[in-house]
Amino acid sequence: MSTYLLLKTLHILSSVVLVGVGFGSAFYLFCVNRSKSVEAQAIVARFVVLADWIFTTPAVILQPVTGIALLHMAGWSISTPWVAWSFILYFITGACWLPVVWLQIRMRRMAEHAAKTGGPLPILYWRYARWWEGLGYPAFACMMVVYFLMVNKPSL
Repeated sequence: MSTYLLLKTLHILSSVVLVGVGFGSAFYLFCVNRSKSVEAQAIVARFVVLADWIFTTPAVILQPVTGIALLHMAGWSISTPWVAWSFILYFITGACWLPVVWLQIRMRRMAEHAAKTGGPLPILYWRYARWWEGLGYPAFACMMVVYFLMVNKPSL
């Protein structure tokens, strides 16, 4: 197997992990928040934060590293429109993801505290949950466009 194909495999697999774990985590936290079960929210929030550190963070790092290496090996310029747009959208996704990580950590702490004390979740939890959800939509939309650009490589 050539180095190019190995890097391409890593690039594709890390993109699947990035988006797949993101969708899965978002789905579970979105659903558990509607259950209003504080104990379930504490457990799911803990695993969502853990999944981000174990799976999403390495994928976030691998994507640009393997992508730039593949561009170089294939002779594509970073100024090629579909490549440039892919990077712009990836950075927009990251600009959404970083606050989402911060929000998830705080939501986890609030849910764990409420579960331990038997109290309700504070109003701040629900404000954070709205921001968390609101930031997720543009992030996922951007990643879907990146997938389209990567697969189709349109001349823009």
